[in-house]
Amino acid sequence: MSKVLHSRHNKIFLDKLRKLRESRQLRQADLCKLLGRSQGWVSYIESGQTTLHIIELRQWLAALGVEFLDFLNELDAELRLLEAMRQRANPPRRLARNALSQLVQAGLSMDAVSAAPAQATKPAKRQVRR
Repeated sequence: MSKVLHSRHNKIFLDKLRKLRESRQLRQADLCKLLGRSQGWVSYIESGQTTLHIIELRQWLAALGVEFLDFLNELDAELRLLEAMRQRANPPRRLARNALSQLVQAGLSMDAVSAAPAQATKPAKRQVRR
C-alpha cells in the first residue's frame, strides 16, 4: 500500500468516519445496508485497507446524515491544526545565504577565521635528490 494510506492524516480521516458512524449508533452491518455494500467493505474502509473515492465518501456521509462540505471543512481544520503543531515542534532550519552567515551559524567570528593560518596558494617546490 502507498504511504498515504498509512499517514497520520489518513488515520485522522478514518477515525472521523468511524466516530461518525458510532455517534449515530450504527454498526458496520447497519451502514452497509444503507449503502448497499457488504459489511466487509465498510470494515476495509475503516481499517484503511482500501480507499474511498470522493463519490463514495459523499454517499457514506449522506447515509450518516452529514453534510459533505461540513465534513470536509472540519477535516481540513483538524489537518491544518496537526500541521501547525508539527511545524511548531520542528521549525525549519534556514540555510545560510553567504559565507559570513555560515560562520555566524557555526558560532565563529571573522577574527577567528583571520587568525587561522592562510593556506599557500602555490604548491611547495619538491626537492630533488641527487
